[in-house]
Amino acid sequence: MVSFVDEMNRMAQSSPHMRWLLTVLAFVGLPLAALSQTNEWVPRKMSLEDCIETALHHNLDVQIRRYTPEIAAFSLGAVYGTYDPVLALSGEHDYNQQAGGVDAQGRLIPGARIENDAYSAGLQGSTPWGMSYDLAITLSDQTTFRSSILNTNTTIFTNVFFDVGGGSNVTLLSTNFPSLTPASDIETFQGRAGFFTLRQSLLRNFWIDSTRLQIFLDKKDLRRSEEDLRLQVMTTVTAVEQAYYALIFAQENIKVQQKALELSERQLAENRKRVEVGAMAPLDEKQAESQVASGRAELLNALGNEETQQRVLKSLLSDRYSDWERVSVQPTEKLAAIPERFNLQESWRRGLEQRPEVLQQKLSLEKQGYVIKYQRNQLLPQLDVFGSAGYNASAPSFSGYLDQLGGRDNPFYSVGGQMTFPLGNTSARNNYKSAKAAKEQISLQLRQLQQNIMISIENDIASANTKFQQVQATHEATVYAEAALEAEQKKLENGKSTSFIVLQLTRDLTTSRSAEISALANYNIALAQLALDEGSTLERRHVKIEWKPGLPH
Repeated sequence: MVSFVDEMNRMAQSSPHMRWLLTVLAFVGLPLAALSQTNEWVPRKMSLEDCIETALHHNLDVQIRRYTPEIAAFSLGAVYGTYDPVLALSGEHDYNQQAGGVDAQGRLIPGARIENDAYSAGLQGSTPWGMSYDLAITLSDQTTFRSSILNTNTTIFTNVFFDVGGGSNVTLLSTNFPSLTPASDIETFQGRAGFFTLRQSLLRNFWIDSTRLQIFLDKKDLRRSEEDLRLQVMTTVTAVEQAYYALIFAQENIKVQQKALELSERQLAENRKRVEVGAMAPLDEKQAESQVASGRAELLNALGNEETQQRVLKSLLSDRYSDWERVSVQPTEKLAAIPERFNLQESWRRGLEQRPEVLQQKLSLEKQGYVIKYQRNQLLPQLDVFGSAGYNASAPSFSGYLDQLGGRDNPFYSVGGQMTFPLGNTSARNNYKSAKAAKEQISLQLRQLQQNIMISIENDIASANTKFQQVQATHEATVYAEAALEAEQKKLENGKSTSFIVLQLTRDLTTSRSAEISALANYNIALAQLALDEGSTLERRHVKIEWKPGLPH
């Protein structure tokens, strides 16, 4: 294991960064009042695991993506609702006033008032095997009120008595007088009970129909949404890792620049003493001053970069950035390069089996296969069989109506079939061909994705190997640069070297130190990227996603 260690103990490992910032800015003349807010920073020590756990609970991208499986589960449940029975209840009252009249034979037609009360209850729905059903009971109570009519054909027989010659003679006379026929009310109860209708498809829409197709597609979309959530978690964890290592680099680089500035300021002080005693030319003093000014600029740049990396990491950790505004994350881990053994074939296998994008594309391929199955079924004719049965009842009283239904006196039934087939069937044939072509396209897209993943993994392994070698090389360069600077400083003290060479070696040492910590950070970032491309980020960081959406029953 190679780690970034200051063997010569020349770096100020624990100097507060803000104290250096205040010192530098005060040196260049900036008022300290403008920096009073910097005292409000609150340090928070966090390990990488702490950052990952915080991000998984508070990262906004993860929180947003968590709703995707839930929405997909609700959508699937809504499609299952197609099979829910529908209870239908209805009641109606009708009123109809009919005027009377005279027919062609001169007979009077009485007027009537008809009132009808109708009630029905039914259960309707469909089954997963393509049958529709309708169960119902109906009742109609009709009452007819007829008006009274004047009857002109009524004959009235009357006895008339006459006295003729003192005797009594009786004569029977008949006369037609109009009479009034009284009104009559007629009430009838009629309806059907146990009435049901069934319709079953035998060819088209028998093995599969649009509802069953949508259920299958939504099930696959639910699994796709789960993989989408997993991909977002993996992406977020990787981003946190990279930001964490970048922040460590930024903070370590501040220490490097602080030490470089110390060395430059020390060299400037020594040069001034030599110039004062005439042992060194004034040009050497100016070169040292230039190096000090450059060191301050580099330190300011390092401080600014550290603040930027703070914001990057905090944006990944928070769903309320204002709570983190004055927080300064202090990583508790050190940059280290742990050797890894890479197996390209094994990495390819993991990538092609575990990457969420691959699994999503395979689900798309399965979805399209089911679409082809549906479109093939739509090439068949529509052949339906149907039937209905029940019992009729009609009586002048409600009890009689119930008696007829109970005795099942008046059964009825009907059966039949219907076949429809569009001539040419152009739409179905072209939809089927389109579905097959779409499946071929998805297959090619899957192959392209798999190829790109293999290339990315190979590049990641090569990059990780290179960066690990850079860690070793830059570490050796730092050790040699420190030794060279120390030797050259002794030569300068003995008058056998120049200030220019010492300043040059100081810059080389700073560059080597910065390159070493950069190589350490880049190596760890490369490992994080490799895990992401392999699809093994969650296993590597021991993160488990437990998602159990409420599936419909």
